[in-house]
Amino acid sequence: MGPPDQKQRFAEIYTANYADILAYLRRRADSHDDAADALAETFTIAWRRLDDVPEGHRARLWLYGVARRVLANGRRADSRRSELVERLGLQLEQWAESIVVDDDFDAVRAAFRRLSPDDREVLALAGWEGLGSPEIATVLGCSRAAARLRLHRARKRLAKNLKAAGLDMARYGERAITMTREAT
Repeated sequence: MGPPDQKQRFAEIYTANYADILAYLRRRADSHDDAADALAETFTIAWRRLDDVPEGHRARLWLYGVARRVLANGRRADSRRSELVERLGLQLEQWAESIVVDDDFDAVRAAFRRLSPDDREVLALAGWEGLGSPEIATVLGCSRAAARLRLHRARKRLAKNLKAAGLDMARYGERAITMTREAT
């Protein structure tokens, strides 16, 4: 926090304007929680820009302007979030429609579940998270060579489990990892 005179000035601004700014926000926000969040953000900005806050009655006007922009930014973020959710929903629908569900799905999941937790983790990091050996090494806290070796051995064990179930690893490849997402 700042020097005592800054703390004192902020406390005075806060005390003098808190109720008015909260009322302003409550009348414009969608919920009391949104108003409380906007109030906190408004006064956080006031603290960070304390030197920009005018003296006296003009401080309240300045805070109204900040609160107004905080609400506008929140609405824009909500709009972007809604658009993203809608877009992702459409992509998920398209993806789900493109997946061919076959009778082997349960067998692939069972083969994956028969692996050790360590094998499942390294395969999941590669298949689900899209990480390469250097990133897997960082996540697991081992060398790149060790990560490559663990991934290679886990893939071989998965192929062995798939073969034992009468399935061909070449047919599934990395898709076998993706198919097993719900298995863990």
